[in-house]
Amino acid sequence: MARTVILVVEDDPAIRQGLCDALEFKGYAVVGCDSGDRGLELALSGSPDLVLLDVLLPGMEGFTVLRELRKARPRLPVIMLTARGTEGDRVRGLEEGADDYVVKPFSATELLARVEAVLRRSAERPTDVRSLSLADRTVDLERLEVLLQNGEKLSISELEADIIRYLVVNPGRPIHRKEMLQRVWGGNAREMETRAVDMHIRRLREKLERDPSCPERILTIRNKGYMFVEGAS
Repeated sequence: MARTVILVVEDDPAIRQGLCDALEFKGYAVVGCDSGDRGLELALSGSPDLVLLDVLLPGMEGFTVLRELRKARPRLPVIMLTARGTEGDRVRGLEEGADDYVVKPFSATELLARVEAVLRRSAERPTDVRSLSLADRTVDLERLEVLLQNGEKLSISELEADIIRYLVVNPGRPIHRKEMLQRVWGGNAREMETRAVDMHIRRLREKLERDPSCPERILTIRNKGYMFVEGAS
């Protein structure tokens, strides 16, 4: 059986070697590099199953690499690695389509758990909902885009597509944040990811609602979570 391949893009030699050693010990096949442009090249020319991507990189910063990957390989799981711990940077990483965001310093145990959770979510991603037709737009979960009536296209991330799927297959039932984290994020949740549920719902409303400030399709049910309204116009 072919081993899962993980691409590590990290310019610090000690951190990169430590990551490669820990991943190889767990049985993964690992490819490492030390620059953003080389990392993008390897991600596009090879076929890694997941990318660990540092933010501060020579050649091309991590956020730029992430944007290019999302254009060319929108389904490729990406976990951002960074010493930047501010909420703004975490939000940016998630909004640009990262599947997870790990702040340095982190333990090998934590990192491996996050890798396994993201890979599991990718492998077990529900496929029973491929598109969603609303009155004024169509959501294509395979192409990861929202097509408006005027022809404009909005991109959604793989994680946003997973959130939509889970809400849609549970219409009329409030989904608590903890359940969302367990079933969509993969259960590896911390305080940052709890807030990320709200951030992703806010982003989805900007793409799915006529008026995001007055949502009709993804409702907030106080003390219970979020609910998709089936048949909403």
